[in-house]
Amino acid sequence: MDMQLNADRREPVLVHGTDLPWIPSPQAGVDRRMLERSGGEVAVASTIVRYGPGSAFPPHAHGLGEEFVVLEGVFSDEHGDYPPGTYVRNPPGSTHSPGSRDGCTIFVKLRQMSPDDTDSVTLRPDDQKWESIDAFRRIAALHRGREGTVRFERLAPGYRDPWPPQPAGEEIFVLEGHVDLNGSRDAGLHRWSWLRHRRERPMIVSSAGGAWLWVKSGHLIDHEIR
Repeated sequence: MDMQLNADRREPVLVHGTDLPWIPSPQAGVDRRMLERSGGEVAVASTIVRYGPGSAFPPHAHGLGEEFVVLEGVFSDEHGDYPPGTYVRNPPGSTHSPGSRDGCTIFVKLRQMSPDDTDSVTLRPDDQKWESIDAFRRIAALHRGREGTVRFERLAPGYRDPWPPQPAGEEIFVLEGHVDLNGSRDAGLHRWSWLRHRRERPMIVSSAGGAWLWVKSGHLIDHEIR
């Protein structure tokens, strides 16, 4: 069954992932919280996926690639084990057999790369190189390509966002912590919230505990998900 969920990239979207129900996938022991989706079971999608202990998918290929961040537990495939905080980018045509021995949760984006993209990235926490921008903000670059740039950001308490508008759009996923939007905590992003905006970025203020963000920018050129 075809699904269209937050598929129009002209429209800003804010979804609180922890408020969404877990929906069983076709694979036993694997559940999903859907943030955006265009298509059937094979779809362009951004999703929070939970693997139960011992659950796994059979070997499969990613026609238009996937990228994911491990949120909880340890994700595994035949290429290795990936602890919390790991960023992985599997290009179009790559194959694997994903699963988890003890259970895990990931934030994953599917089928959002160019067919000729060949960039493969695996960055476990010890591999990530952090750079201090100022006293309140550190970043770790994860990938840069035609589909935009991807990075982690750690914001200290009291950070106020000075960034200019993003003409080709941006996505923010909160891995930990909380940020207020435009000075309003009620309109803020908490753990596992996802924000997509096309041009005008709201003012972000980190809360007392600070925040850890996954940020992708410069990639929302098309109005709708491909």
